[in-house]
Amino acid sequence: MYRTIRRCRQITGKNTRLSRRFATTTTLHDYAETLPNLRIGSHTRVIFQGFTGKQATADARDSITWGTKIVGGVTPGRTGEHLGLPVLPTVRQAMEQLQPDATAIYVAARQAAGAIEEAIAAEVPLVVAVAEHIPLHDMLRIHSILKTQSKSRLVGPNAPGIISAVGRCRIGFQPLPCFAPGRIGIIAKSGTLSYETVASTTRAGLGQSLCIGVGGDILPGTDLREALQVLESDPDTDAIAIIGEIGGTGELDAAAWIKDYHARAKTPKPIAGLVAGLCEVRGHVMGHAGAFTSVGEPDAKAKIAALEDVGVTMVNHPSKFGAVLKARLHACGHGRGLDEVGGNALGKAGQRRRLHTVLRRPGQREHQRQQEREREQRRHLHLAEDQCMDLLRAAGQANCGSYSGHGDRRLLGIGIDRSTRSPCIIAAPLAAAAAASDDLPVQAVKRFPFDFRRGPDELAIERIAGHLQLTTKGNAAVESLRQLIKSLMTIFYEREAFSLTIHIVERLGAIKVVGARFGFDDAAFRSAGRQGHLQSLRDLAGEDEAEAQAAKSGIVYIKLEGESKTIGTLVNGAGLAMNTVDALGDAGGRAANFLDTGGKATSLTIKESFELILRDPRVRVIFVNIFGGLTLGDMIARGVMMAFEELSLAVPVVVRIRGTNEAKGQKLIADSGLPLFAFDGFEEAASKAIELSRSS
Repeated sequence: MYRTIRRCRQITGKNTRLSRRFATTTTLHDYAETLPNLRIGSHTRVIFQGFTGKQATADARDSITWGTKIVGGVTPGRTGEHLGLPVLPTVRQAMEQLQPDATAIYVAARQAAGAIEEAIAAEVPLVVAVAEHIPLHDMLRIHSILKTQSKSRLVGPNAPGIISAVGRCRIGFQPLPCFAPGRIGIIAKSGTLSYETVASTTRAGLGQSLCIGVGGDILPGTDLREALQVLESDPDTDAIAIIGEIGGTGELDAAAWIKDYHARAKTPKPIAGLVAGLCEVRGHVMGHAGAFTSVGEPDAKAKIAALEDVGVTMVNHPSKFGAVLKARLHACGHGRGLDEVGGNALGKAGQRRRLHTVLRRPGQREHQRQQEREREQRRHLHLAEDQCMDLLRAAGQANCGSYSGHGDRRLLGIGIDRSTRSPCIIAAPLAAAAAASDDLPVQAVKRFPFDFRRGPDELAIERIAGHLQLTTKGNAAVESLRQLIKSLMTIFYEREAFSLTIHIVERLGAIKVVGARFGFDDAAFRSAGRQGHLQSLRDLAGEDEAEAQAAKSGIVYIKLEGESKTIGTLVNGAGLAMNTVDALGDAGGRAANFLDTGGKATSLTIKESFELILRDPRVRVIFVNIFGGLTLGDMIARGVMMAFEELSLAVPVVVRIRGTNEAKGQKLIADSGLPLFAFDGFEEAASKAIELSRSS
């Protein structure tokens, strides 16, 4: 039945065809054998794919200076030297000659899946992919390959990488000044939230052991639960910080693991946690590719509750991790030597006056970076319901129409099971209260994962029919269901969908589609040049004007509804942007928007962000919350000053800049003479913003 569908899986583009050298008969458990490969340290030999590129060169140079054992790299078609290290044309040759333990993949998103596959084929033990916007179906293909082998472990994509502060081994682009060798293991979906956590534990005198950035992708190569397994047995780790966010069930899986861990461990390591996304706007992607809640997935509140129930100490801001973990370590008798690390890594909180830097205009180089950001911006594409119905009819002559009020509605669809890292069929009998929306209780939705390369089997179709409570007499309804799933599968593969959900009713033994919502992966078009025909179906009139304008500049802006929401927020990084809105709410403030400038924000981006925020007449104060990783604190300061000068701001601005170049940025703000309120700590800055929002 699925022979035709299997042909559809060879999506347009040379990097999407499945490699014949990978077996397809091994069990799903084999990939778990690669978990020990995450234990990097001073012994780890690292290569870079895309070694001679600009970003790879900069990060490799910094990592070498820090102490990472980089032994060379790969650039296709080239042989020679770079940074005094060998350059080879293929990963297989690099594996044979340089014997690396890990590879850092620094290639464009359209090439990343091919580079990952090349590394897996060469059996590199650890593959770290930092790229954003790799097409989803390319990653589904990669995961179908990973499950068939037991040599290579993947970290990422859409992640800062993995770093051992104890072993001075960095594979990624984490901001090194924040790190100090120590005792805290950190696992995070968000890069900026992990950097804040690193800084907090450094200032608390704890330092870090192993930090695993699992990333914000829909399908991470390593998830929260797997990273916990590694830190459990890591001898350098005495306590753990876990940072989650909306999207998927990874935090619930982690909670289940922690419950078992506490039951079997004689002296379990203390664990503190944070989950970002209480501010989530359903139907929107909150910055990260995977930061959205699909049908039947838990929201942030449910994730926080699950972690609290198993003994995780939850915080509402990453700056609190240091004090909380220090107290937990003291309480369990591990307080000795807590103040021996981290004293000089970041300097004192009040350190701010060093070099004077003049205000500079964005030059040609900055404009080029801005143009790159515009090309990189990715959004999921949703179609109007009538367009979805047309696709269904074309795929398999489905019976589609409006709901007459007769028959029980059910939900059926194809989506992504993030726990199994595979596509799945989604099914739920709908209660009357839920019939008008897809906001269903987690327990009401059942997922039926299937292999990306094979499709669901006949037994799965029978189970789905049973779960939907379809009439089985005569098998007419089951056969109708089978044909409808076949049509959905065709659309899923041929159009590279990430979510296809329909409402169905059973009438006289047949199934009728009475509602549809389809979502497609825009990265397939913008990163790889595929699915261009879908762009012509985009309903621009139905998109929010401010959000669309923001997207053109590489900014993710989402307006939060409510007249009492008067604080405009400007933040770098999706996780930190979500958490800023969450933490403001906990303190009694009301954010008017979510705004993520992205990890590569420029002064021009900051100015444009101000313009977007000021379109909202509710805004009485703007809160700029920046923790510099890739984003430089002095660049943010220049952007704030530029906005003041060119936009004639009439609302007060509260600025908090920490991280990379924080002293330079803080000094620029302090010396500007502008009516800015500058703070080091989040709580002080948030309190001032809330005060101003009520009095302005």
